[in-house]
Amino acid sequence: MSTIATPSGQPLGTDAGAGQGSQPDAAPVPRGRRRTELLMLVFVVGVVLLAYANVGLGLNGKIPAGLFEYGLAFAVLVGAAHMAVRWLAPYADPLLLPLAALLNGLGIVMIYRLQEAGRGGNGGFVITTMSTSTTALQVFYTAIGMAAFVAVLAFIRQPRTLQRYTYTLGAIGLVLVALPAVLPASISQVPGTAAKIQIALPGIGSVQPEEFAKLALAVFFAGYLVAKRDVLALAGRHVLGIDLPRARDLGPVLIAWGVSLVVLVFEGDVGTSALFFGLFVVMMYVATQRSSWLIIGFLLFISGSLIASQLFAHVRERFVIWLHPFNYVHTFSFQLVQGLYGLGFGGVLGRGLGQGQPYNTPLVQNDLIITAFGEELGLTGLMALLLIYGLLVQRGLRAAIAARDPFSKLLAGGLSFVVALQVFVIVGGVTRLIPLTGITTPFLSQGGSSLIASWMGIALLMRISDTARRPAPQPIQDEGMTQVVRAG
Repeated sequence: MSTIATPSGQPLGTDAGAGQGSQPDAAPVPRGRRRTELLMLVFVVGVVLLAYANVGLGLNGKIPAGLFEYGLAFAVLVGAAHMAVRWLAPYADPLLLPLAALLNGLGIVMIYRLQEAGRGGNGGFVITTMSTSTTALQVFYTAIGMAAFVAVLAFIRQPRTLQRYTYTLGAIGLVLVALPAVLPASISQVPGTAAKIQIALPGIGSVQPEEFAKLALAVFFAGYLVAKRDVLALAGRHVLGIDLPRARDLGPVLIAWGVSLVVLVFEGDVGTSALFFGLFVVMMYVATQRSSWLIIGFLLFISGSLIASQLFAHVRERFVIWLHPFNYVHTFSFQLVQGLYGLGFGGVLGRGLGQGQPYNTPLVQNDLIITAFGEELGLTGLMALLLIYGLLVQRGLRAAIAARDPFSKLLAGGLSFVVALQVFVIVGGVTRLIPLTGITTPFLSQGGSSLIASWMGIALLMRISDTARRPAPQPIQDEGMTQVVRAG
């Protein structure tokens, strides 16, 4: 007999899905959720504009003159980033961009507040390291950062392509870390400190290569550990309930330990040393699932730091400031003590935007900007900021879990941990949980290197998220003319 079939291939007169020969329904295609992202970005722009207006009211009792210009510029930038995501990464996580944009916008607001300290008769002190164009410059850096964000999405269509350049990016990362140490102190040393972490460019400003090195090294660590994880996961001796690695497999962690100590000693940068070593050890733990690597790494870094504190004056100074800050308040612990006073004055709810005295803390716009937020927004506002960072890290880890290939999993986990560790190091140092180190607060601190590198990291996370959530290609069905299927 003959059976007439419809264009979809379903026999006429039968229900879709009925019978033993019916095909299962196609899996639902995941939604891109770009509308959710757009609504969140509108909310972010509103929050930033409200905070900006509050600063003007707190300083001078009137709406700041540049509210419309800065607000329009920020809205255009985040809108352009959103359109780029719609085009280049339509299935990416819908919260990564709004969370990063909110932190970036609040950082601009606080930099404007600090820039205007002492101007217009508001009773403050002018911060000599800031000019009337500092806020505009930060908006310019934001534009460059978002352009870098779009460029990463445009040129890296598959995260796994980075695995081909594992050792090349590793070499680039090491060069970027070591470069300030070999340059003359006149162009690499931060004024007023012993840290050699920048490259001063005449007429442009300074660049901190370490900010871009952490991205290159994260790719290198991910590629290396994917290739070597089976060897590194082998257990040696069983001591106190812990499976220790074999002695011959300790080479990678010892090399990372040595490099971190070199950075600590020759560049005087405790924060970068802790960041790079912690990144490697945690990614090794994620790759091998052996807690022994965490324990060994922690013990190596602590022992190395203690030895360095006994041999080198600038490292010992960090420990003295940490343990006895009020004994040296008029010398090298003045910055930390002023930051602690600011956090104390802020209390639970803060003194209000524009109504505190964060300008009393040296370089508050850079290393200690978190104390400015703590003073004017209080413990409540500070916890809200930490919650935003926590959500950012959580969405990055979610992308790592969803990733299908091991390299993308490790890379997303490493990039997420970089943000978490960087925030922990600076907030822990400001609150005296750990020794204070000169490291930026992602998206908030003044400066271009950290901001641009942070946006590039967010772009990599969104590319990994987009690749993981992208639906599989659907088979093409013939929707031509009705055909006759003959059954024998």
